[in-house]
Amino acid sequence: MGGIDDNVHGVILAISSSIFIGSSFVIKKQGLKKAGENGKRAGSGGHSYLLEPWWWAGMLSMIIGEGANFAAYAYAPAVLVTPLGASSMIVSAVLAHFILKEKLHIFGVVGCLLCVVGSVSIVLHAPVEKKIESVKYIWHLATAPGFLTYAVAVLVMILILIIWYVPRYGQSHLVVYIGICSLAGSLTVMGVKAIGMALKLTLEGQNQFKYFQTWFFVVYVVIFIILQLNYLNKALDTFNTAVVSPIYYVMFTTLTIAASMIMFKDYVHQNATQIVTGLCGFGTILCGTFLLHKTKDMGSNPSKLLPVVHPKSDADCKQTSETTKVTVEV
Repeated sequence: MGGIDDNVHGVILAISSSIFIGSSFVIKKQGLKKAGENGKRAGSGGHSYLLEPWWWAGMLSMIIGEGANFAAYAYAPAVLVTPLGASSMIVSAVLAHFILKEKLHIFGVVGCLLCVVGSVSIVLHAPVEKKIESVKYIWHLATAPGFLTYAVAVLVMILILIIWYVPRYGQSHLVVYIGICSLAGSLTVMGVKAIGMALKLTLEGQNQFKYFQTWFFVVYVVIFIILQLNYLNKALDTFNTAVVSPIYYVMFTTLTIAASMIMFKDYVHQNATQIVTGLCGFGTILCGTFLLHKTKDMGSNPSKLLPVVHPKSDADCKQTSETTKVTVEV
């Protein structure tokens, strides 16, 4: 019963977290828009949003949401808590539609639903988490060769994105900013899991803050959260909120579940049916991501049809051909 009760507490905390975090996307975007009218935009490297009350209100909402999310990881496994972030995607899309007037195309709605269906599939077939009795056990898992290889690969990819891709493609490709946030987030969640368990065990009478491993997790989680917030602000200021939220959710969830599976190795206790169903869930999420990415501008920027000019003579046809040739060359 203890494990079931813990999962129920984790689910309630995770859903509450999603409501606050989903609202924070829209509130912060409102603050970023207002700040951009009076100073340099965050997407261009400006920080005038720090003087905007709306942005700080969004930050407060995000902090409350992250606090609830933080607590959820102490009660339930990451593969259960993380996919429930789909709720924040729905909250964000609905509020953006009514407050920011950012219309979400019907195919975008279908993409959102596919993401949710895929996440539910993963949750229903999630492996059972091993009981953790000390933060030292998490440290042992984090320093195992498999997870160390993953962590180093993630850090290298983050550096490549920041140094090479951000200056060249950051303003035109959403996956650059969101990729940095998601990669860093997958490592952050593992640290949050460690800190959450340390707090839970400490409150139960087993002090975990006497170990240096706990403080190491605290320091690196703070650093990575700051990194995520910086590039999330750039993504929100540059792209449509109704698209940023679901794509961030999909990438973050996928990488976090992968990190959790590598670190905790829960897949060892799964049967073939659970593994295949989980893979189908991932496939469904990827289909939703594709729809969201390909239809992100269809709601607000309908294509304009160009008039067709029919030549009346061979001379007109030749002239049109020459004009087209010059236009293409230029």
